Amino acid sequence: METEKKDFQTQFEEWKALTEKLIKKFPEKKEAFKTSSGIDIDRLGHPETLDENYMEKLGLPGQYPYTRGIQPTMYRGRTWTMRQYAGFGSAEETNRRFRYLLDQGQTGLSVAFDLPTQIGYDSDDMMAKGEVGKVGVAIDSLNDMEALLRDIPLDKVSTSMTINAPASVLLAMYIVVAEKQGVSQAQISGTIQNDILKEYIARGTYIFPPKPSMRLITDIFAYCAEHVPRWNTISISGYHIREAGSTAAQELAFTIANGIAYVDAAIETGLKVDDFAPRLAFFFNGHNQFLEEIAKFRAARRIWAKIMKERYGAKKAKSLQLRFHTQVAGSTLTAQQPDNNIVRVTIQALAAVLGGTQSLHTNAKDEALALPTEDSARIALRTQQIIANESGVTDTVDPLGGSFFIEKLTDQLEEYVFDYIRKIDDMGGAVSAVEQGYMQREIHQASYETQKKIESGEEVVVGMNQYTLEDEPKPELHRIDPELQRKQIEKIESLRSTREPNRVSARLEELRMGAKGTSNLMPLIINCVRDYCTVGEICGVLREEFGEYTGI
Repeated sequence: METEKKDFQTQFEEWKALTEKLIKKFPEKKEAFKTSSGIDIDRLGHPETLDENYMEKLGLPGQYPYTRGIQPTMYRGRTWTMRQYAGFGSAEETNRRFRYLLDQGQTGLSVAFDLPTQIGYDSDDMMAKGEVGKVGVAIDSLNDMEALLRDIPLDKVSTSMTINAPASVLLAMYIVVAEKQGVSQAQISGTIQNDILKEYIARGTYIFPPKPSMRLITDIFAYCAEHVPRWNTISISGYHIREAGSTAAQELAFTIANGIAYVDAAIETGLKVDDFAPRLAFFFNGHNQFLEEIAKFRAARRIWAKIMKERYGAKKAKSLQLRFHTQVAGSTLTAQQPDNNIVRVTIQALAAVLGGTQSLHTNAKDEALALPTEDSARIALRTQQIIANESGVTDTVDPLGGSFFIEKLTDQLEEYVFDYIRKIDDMGGAVSAVEQGYMQREIHQASYETQKKIESGEEVVVGMNQYTLEDEPKPELHRIDPELQRKQIEKIESLRSTREPNRVSARLEELRMGAKGTSNLMPLIINCVRDYCTVGEICGVLREEFGEYTGI
């Protein structure tokens, strides 16, 4: 007897009835399944009816609204940039690690600076005591930057620098080192993070108050638009917002709200949106919830494209395209059973690739304990290379495009984000919201809720609150030379005894006068760097003129 064909709606209703009957017999593991953002996760992920705008929102790769990616062929033509974040100890040590990673197939550099450099102090400053070279490389002057980049061709290698408050100083150093190599400003490519708003929100390595900080950022926008056209002038960062404990939706919303603030600030200085917007870049976290992370990256592209087109009237396609770097989540790494971190990193990296990232950093397994060893750094890089070359996920442009569940989750995240942006707009924008502590409070609450779930065991962390070991082997860790600070101080003393003091004084005074006025400070900072003024001296002048931010 021929089986009667049933329409989809009938099949769907039968499936639901069968499911409910089965659940009574075998209850599901949780009463409610939700993403980190609190979005309900459908059992099937199949819509009962299709939105009439479904295909319009989905679009095609390389076309507005860029849900499916900013390039028509994505990784079939060119793999993402494998940019492993590295930096520790002295410039010479970090240079050796950079050249090792490049020899192992890394395709871009990413510089981690030590804490004193990040907040504008030289290694001989009392504020730097005990912190020199600990969480990144110590860079005090052009001498150190030259050593950091020795034998690395800056016309061929793209470099990302995770630096914010003193971003203009480190960019100036990079420009001058390139000049010494015979490479023009127009030839260098890379990114400076340069995102001070997220420092106020989530990270804390700020120096100056918001207004002068925004001036420094827009000075960089204007200078690079004219002189350094291949440089990404800011990496608007959700990474640290997520590391501080936010949900995926908060990470996306607060990052994009900050992006709006930077665009507004640039336009207020007289810049035209299409002159600087193509060089804006973003930096997101690759976290644990695999499907939510993929949807997050898709939603980010669509939201930014809509904002740039509808709010700012941008005309260039590149002004609408959200380009982003991803780093997998350091906050998910465990000190317990560190080999488990290799699995976490792989899943998070795969989510970033399926979400269409332009560059990627994969954390090393031992980073919850210390700076990575050479072996663990190599495994982290190999993780990317295996995804790129062995998994097959790069063979098609958008492997999960059209998945009912992914597309619905993308829509839901978009709704959450625009709700947050409307609230922030009502407060007067991101700068005002930061000053009122709004985003900080939202993140703290989300972080608290997550920690409660981990401590209660509701959220499982393998090897930490379940599946633990009584006697764990102790891994070999990378250690920083305890003599580093003394050596760095000797280098600064030697520099100060050999440079021309009158030129240094003159350059710093020119910078002081520029800070009092309204002219672009980048050329003045570059002149300071050329005459070997230190990071601490340059930031010291700006501290005196701009003041220091002490928080809310």
